[in-house]
Amino acid sequence: MSKLHPRAEKPRPLPTDRLPPQVSVFISCYNYGRFLADSVHSVLSQGGVRVNVVIIDDASTDGSQDIAAALAAADPRVSLIAHERNHGHLATFNEGLGLLTGTYAVKLDADDMLTPGSLSRAAALAEHHPTVGFVYGFPAQFRTIPTPRARTEARRWLIWRGDEWIARMCHRGHNTIMQPEVLMRTETLRRVGEYNTDLPHSHDMELWLRFATVSDIGWVGGADQGFYRIHPDSMQRTVNAGLMIDLQGRRDAYESVLTGAGKEIPDAADLLRTARRKLASEALDHACRTFDDAEFADQSVDAYVDFAIDTFPEARQTRAWASLERRRWMAADPPARRALARAASEAARDMEGRIRWRRWRWSGV
Repeated sequence: MSKLHPRAEKPRPLPTDRLPPQVSVFISCYNYGRFLADSVHSVLSQGGVRVNVVIIDDASTDGSQDIAAALAAADPRVSLIAHERNHGHLATFNEGLGLLTGTYAVKLDADDMLTPGSLSRAAALAEHHPTVGFVYGFPAQFRTIPTPRARTEARRWLIWRGDEWIARMCHRGHNTIMQPEVLMRTETLRRVGEYNTDLPHSHDMELWLRFATVSDIGWVGGADQGFYRIHPDSMQRTVNAGLMIDLQGRRDAYESVLTGAGKEIPDAADLLRTARRKLASEALDHACRTFDDAEFADQSVDAYVDFAIDTFPEARQTRAWASLERRRWMAADPPARRALARAASEAARDMEGRIRWRRWRWSGV
């Protein structure tokens, strides 16, 4: 783990001896008409690059198509494809990716936005590093307009070798990308292919890992590269909601890449084992949290234990398993003693979470 270090550089501006690069942005929309104009305008206002926007509305019923049509009529850089019937999110996503013709490509959900200068900062890194398949940065989260003030000064570039980025992702066990912060090289996108329709809950994570099997990965440090909207109707809180679904999806993504497109990278089998161990430990940690709850359900605890053993058969040898066993032993202890143990566990989790967050904000993984 200690040897997984990216190459750090001072940011450089876009080259001025040729036309600014073309960035094609695909915006998917389903009943997000209330957010669509903000999303489109965040793209059209980008400086330093040439942009075009393709909106695909997947048969919305909230008037989104009328809003999208008005946006397309008002600016020739915007075009609209309106589905007469709902195709579903993955089919729509793959359709949109196939329509992007610029040197660089961005997939943006209609409820998200780009930060000011996002595209020029990412494109500058990509222009200076042709081996980089996609560039990303820190995603600023928000709930309502106006958005928080974004950091717009890039302080460093980090260039990850693809296999080292995958290794760090396996050690993390998480998808560290939310999506509006990503700019893809279209040529590399065509090489790795579209979203895997067999992975409805982790298609994005699997695509990022697949990129890293054929290219380097770039990180714009110090600047916010995308605005990620938090709201109760998002896919993350509806069709993709629930930790068990998330755990299973992440396991499937690692499995798909490390036994498929990435099976030839160094130590692929060991990396898959590392990822599986991390996911099993996370499931057991959640079982501990559930057990700590005064109204826990044995069935819920057992479901996470079963997932851990199925994912990593040696789960009984992990520290997380020992923590769960201690809770079972302490079940008959006085409430005050159990409360102290819970407080100690929460403090440890909080510290670990802070360390992970700082590492993510610094390096992207």
